[in-house]
Amino acid sequence: MGDTPREILVTSALPYANGPIHLGHLVEYIQTDIWVRFQRLSGHTCYYVCADDTHGTPIMLKAEAEGVSPECLIERMHAEHLRDFTGFHIRFDNYYSTNSPETRSLAEAMFHRLREQNLIDVRSVEQLYDPVRAMFLPDRFIKGECPRCHAKDQYGDACEACGATYLPTELIGPYSALSGAVPVRKRSEHYFFRLSACTEFLAEWTRAGHLDPQAANKLDEWLKAGLSDWDISRDAPYFGFEIPGAPGKYFYVWLDAPIGYMASFQNLCEREGIDFDRFWTQGAKTELYHFIGKDILYFHALFWPALLHHSGYRTPDRVLAHGFLTVNGEKMSKSRGTFITAQSYLKHLDPEYLRYYYAAKLGATMEDVDLSFEDFVARVNADLVGKYINIASRSAGFITRHFDGHVRAVTELEPWRAFDVEGYSDRIAAAYESREFGKGLRMAMELADRINQYFDAEQPWRLAKGIEDPATRETLHQVCSVCLRGFQYLSLWLKPVLPSLALRVEAFLSCGELSFARDLPPLGRIKPYEHLLTRIEPKRIAALVMENTLAPIPTRSDGAAPVEVAPIAQPISIEPISIEEFAKVDLRIARIVRAEHVEGADKLLKLTLDIGCGERTVFAGIKSAYAPEALAGRLTVMVANLAPRKMRFGVSEGMVLAAGPGGKELFLLSPDSGAEPGMRVK
Repeated sequence: MGDTPREILVTSALPYANGPIHLGHLVEYIQTDIWVRFQRLSGHTCYYVCADDTHGTPIMLKAEAEGVSPECLIERMHAEHLRDFTGFHIRFDNYYSTNSPETRSLAEAMFHRLREQNLIDVRSVEQLYDPVRAMFLPDRFIKGECPRCHAKDQYGDACEACGATYLPTELIGPYSALSGAVPVRKRSEHYFFRLSACTEFLAEWTRAGHLDPQAANKLDEWLKAGLSDWDISRDAPYFGFEIPGAPGKYFYVWLDAPIGYMASFQNLCEREGIDFDRFWTQGAKTELYHFIGKDILYFHALFWPALLHHSGYRTPDRVLAHGFLTVNGEKMSKSRGTFITAQSYLKHLDPEYLRYYYAAKLGATMEDVDLSFEDFVARVNADLVGKYINIASRSAGFITRHFDGHVRAVTELEPWRAFDVEGYSDRIAAAYESREFGKGLRMAMELADRINQYFDAEQPWRLAKGIEDPATRETLHQVCSVCLRGFQYLSLWLKPVLPSLALRVEAFLSCGELSFARDLPPLGRIKPYEHLLTRIEPKRIAALVMENTLAPIPTRSDGAAPVEVAPIAQPISIEPISIEEFAKVDLRIARIVRAEHVEGADKLLKLTLDIGCGERTVFAGIKSAYAPEALAGRLTVMVANLAPRKMRFGVSEGMVLAAGPGGKELFLLSPDSGAEPGMRVK
């Protein structure tokens, strides 16, 4: 990374102002906030701006349904969104609104520049019109069958099943999501941004390091299929900015929404005296990063850079896309109580539990993040309380009681050097920089394990009994000081994730502000230890889920008190089998002849296995952890007598064995050297 201070502007996608912030939204904002905090702690200037996305027909219709003006609705939602973000320690330099004079001015200026570049066309288009509501229907208010994969009930602009984009008029069997009426076709003049004319620029831009490889490959598909020109106007009635010189025509929300990044930053610049042009002119030496969800990759990695480049502005250094959130392996669901709002979560649980859990699951890919309540409780309790906080709670008491709170210097001590803390620190910083948060936290917990093992091996409670002996006293002081110094480093490494806890730790250690930008000061006199963090109780998870479940609480038939609901996080239940039953499982050594991607499957790889008496095909859910090219020639273990299973992608003729919590933390079982395909595992 180097020591040269950087100037960085960071944005997250703008939340739409027609609903509350929920746990799915928070994946992105927590990810961005952690990265921004790391940059600031590394001594760089890093601005983080965002805004509410406030325009469009859905806002207009929701305001109408509530009997308020759109302005009143978005003002209320802005306050609620900012409250929720603040509750999760997400610290923006500016949280603004796209319904602002800055957004209007920038949108109009861009529009005029694009017209001067001959990149705006006016065309008569056929649209779908709701005869009941007497209005042209926005894409998201038209539903029907996807013209590509034929999935039912898809929106009018993109298919959630196959990812295809299309015109609303291409939908099969369209209907109005507002009235249910079959829409009629009517013609209207619209303004188009000639995205197709930007193909050459975008083909080069998307392969110039601005995207992760997985995202760039996805964009290749769209580029090869041919880019469609983008309709950037909408007809009245519409809540938004009217296009200059075009009465009754409004800028489409997807034109002014990304401009909201610029507008929010411009508002900050005017307030704080920052030079806006240094961050947005072409050739700027500053850095620009957009954090987004993979569902809006098309807009941010094709439409947005083309719009910026051809209107004279700089393009992003990186567009960083993440995956979706699932809960217990499924989409968020109100009926299951897993569609949880930020406010509801904050009523029951510490926000830093979720920040840590998300960070532990996040990497630099578009892989989805799963929130498993059982894993959530286990990981937070084991890592944060059982490993990290445990170091301070066990060591501090001895320091306070026997050494008046004074921690001795440990830098030159052999036990300290054995931990290689500087090496850990460099690797963890590199993991934060590359957004490999899970990898960085695993390294931090690895050192926490080693420190706890050192504490247990030295047995300070035994040493304290012989405190009258000077050598024993010195050893006790050394052991507890080494552990607290390690705790200080762990606190720095966790600070981007746990900013509120870090403040309490800094006060407890009396060590000043922890920072990646300078060497940590030696510890002096600590304060008496007080509880820094408590374990998650499963009943709190149960209460959270129950509050968010639509189904009524079950009651007894005799009208007595409600039936007690079991907590979501239950102990793992293991049902025993006999040795005779286990003996039926035929485990064999297999060599992976080849591994291939499975078209249309997010998690599967197709493995061709040599088991010594022929080849078998197995579909294995290990794609998140292994690239196909890394598996060829490798030995593994398979269940050879499992009945073949017919799948959508073909027939799977067995099962390979793997272990781990999932995602990248999944490990194929591999035999020791000397094993051969076909050998039976006993």
